[in-house]
Amino acid sequence: MNKTYCPSLTEYKRRVARVVNVGGVPMGGDFPIRVQSMTTVDTMDTLGSVEQTLRMVEAGCEYVRITAPSMKEAQNLLEIKKQLRARGCNVPLVADIHFTPNAAELAARIVEKVRVNPGNYADKKKFEEIEYTDATYAAEVERIRERFRPLVKICKQYGTAMRIGTNHGSLSDRILSRYGDTPLGMVESALEFLRLCEEENYYDVVLSMKASNTQVMVQAYRLLVQKLDEEGLQPYPLHLGVTEAGEAEDGRIKSAVGIGTLLEDGLGDTVRVSLTEAPEAEAPVARMLIDRYTGRAAVAQPIRPLVGEEPIDPFQYHRRITHEVANFGGLNVPRVVSDLSRLPRREYADLRAAGHLYSPFLDKFQMSDLGADYIYTGERPVPYMLPNGLKEVVTFTAWKDAGRRLDHYPLMTAGSYLEDTPAARHPQLNFLMVEPNALDKRLLDFLRPDRTVVLVLETHNAHAMPDLRRAFFELINNGVTCPVIIARFYGPQSVEKTQLDAATDVGGLLIDGLGDGVVLGARLLPVDRPQEDWLRDMDMLNQLSFGILQAARTRMSKTEYISCPSCGRTLFDLQETTAMIRKRTDHLKGIKIGIMGCIVNGPGEMADADYGYVGVGKGKISLYRGQEVIKKSVPEEAAVDELIELMREDGKWIEKEVGEPAGV
Repeated sequence: MNKTYCPSLTEYKRRVARVVNVGGVPMGGDFPIRVQSMTTVDTMDTLGSVEQTLRMVEAGCEYVRITAPSMKEAQNLLEIKKQLRARGCNVPLVADIHFTPNAAELAARIVEKVRVNPGNYADKKKFEEIEYTDATYAAEVERIRERFRPLVKICKQYGTAMRIGTNHGSLSDRILSRYGDTPLGMVESALEFLRLCEEENYYDVVLSMKASNTQVMVQAYRLLVQKLDEEGLQPYPLHLGVTEAGEAEDGRIKSAVGIGTLLEDGLGDTVRVSLTEAPEAEAPVARMLIDRYTGRAAVAQPIRPLVGEEPIDPFQYHRRITHEVANFGGLNVPRVVSDLSRLPRREYADLRAAGHLYSPFLDKFQMSDLGADYIYTGERPVPYMLPNGLKEVVTFTAWKDAGRRLDHYPLMTAGSYLEDTPAARHPQLNFLMVEPNALDKRLLDFLRPDRTVVLVLETHNAHAMPDLRRAFFELINNGVTCPVIIARFYGPQSVEKTQLDAATDVGGLLIDGLGDGVVLGARLLPVDRPQEDWLRDMDMLNQLSFGILQAARTRMSKTEYISCPSCGRTLFDLQETTAMIRKRTDHLKGIKIGIMGCIVNGPGEMADADYGYVGVGKGKISLYRGQEVIKKSVPEEAAVDELIELMREDGKWIEKEVGEPAGV
């Protein structure tokens, strides 16, 4: 099996894509990775579209996408463009097309780029399973190609670029019937259109494989690159994005898990971060993700090349096989370790920074759904009894000095692990902190039979994720099955940058089934500041750990909101509605709720949501259970209550307890 999807697994090398010129701002080749976003106002609101575009450009957008759902909106793109140019703004405009080929053909004569979705461009999605023979399938493909051919010719004539943008949630019934709901189906959906472009000698094409599920999204992009190479097609530029990422820190974390994982391997030529926020808030996040790779090759330490074949399938999720140690590895969900040792005075007045809040009224600890499984306290253990279920890790020295307590677990170095006999260790659970380069033959031979050790794998390499991934490959290839905690520690930087960096470094490994736990540390502000600030930082890191695990689909610990970023098609205020639904439902553990502004981003885009809230008309909402519509045209003012009632009918609704800790 050909697993090649990037220039190098161990060295930062950006994939060299074909250069596509979009209105004088080229992408691909050696050009910078570009930033883009999409307007949210009605396209017929010319002044509103112009003003919002100007704000987006000021925020860093290099391309601006505008929806054109019908001929009238496509025509108005000309007026929007005229007014922008009159105000000195030459940003390339991209028309977003879904169901209307005629609108695409008109827009292609006006703007610098058109985006088409092959899942619904002259194709259909009615959630029907259709039986095709090879002949009838080929005939249907040819029908769609003939409907698509005029657009290709117009784009070629006018010098207009095109993005063939597959969305996981809007694969056509035809593709689903043949390939299923898979990354391969996403890739084939785009390749059908791409092959026609090449037949017409039209090459100004950009490709995307977007999904809300980060595992599916990453696998689809990788498979696309592999298929382009396998078929001898051009190395077209890639537009990276996670659809319906959501809002605030959850949206940023989810975007970084998907986009950052691909950027780490040198894939991607333009980025759009889809947040349920004002579009001008998206560009700085995209820029922060991209800027991490400026000069990466120059500062990264060399990583030993991989000997032999890559031991995992990069196109399908399989969790690394491990044996169980305590509640790590095996079939256990990945665990969260909260590092409290970095508190400047280590006064453990309470454990709220680890998600365990003491209630004076109840005289006991209450654990939120984001309660850490373990805390690391270094040389100074907590001086009181921990709440039930929380376990403590200390240094090997502190463990020995305290009399080798069985309710504490030691963190060892490679030196002490190799020098001491097994009798000197904890009989059930020992943690071993190592860097990738320490995994030599002697250490691997010690680890292979040990059923008490959990590795804590950290790196100081700027090219962190591939360095850690290389270490996991070393373990797999040498038959070492002990569980591994991924450890990342960051120097002085902002909270948002820490969220993005950690989501990339840790999430990229989790996407490939690597990792049985996570521990994060960061120095966000100067040390000489109030204890309360440090506690808040520790709490942020603890929540970030759970957020990354959820975004990578490896541990669901809180409600997930699959909400679209809004556009000119949206039929209600997405930000306000999402906030309202979150306020009523954020205590529901592991429930996924899709919040979609229109039917285009409806049941397909929220493909794996448990429930859906979809705009179908002004003031009208349809409610879904999975992909099945249950209640149609519910008045907007009653829709959230009806959504909760639907959950109640399914036995999924739980009342929020009075005094419940934040985040529960």
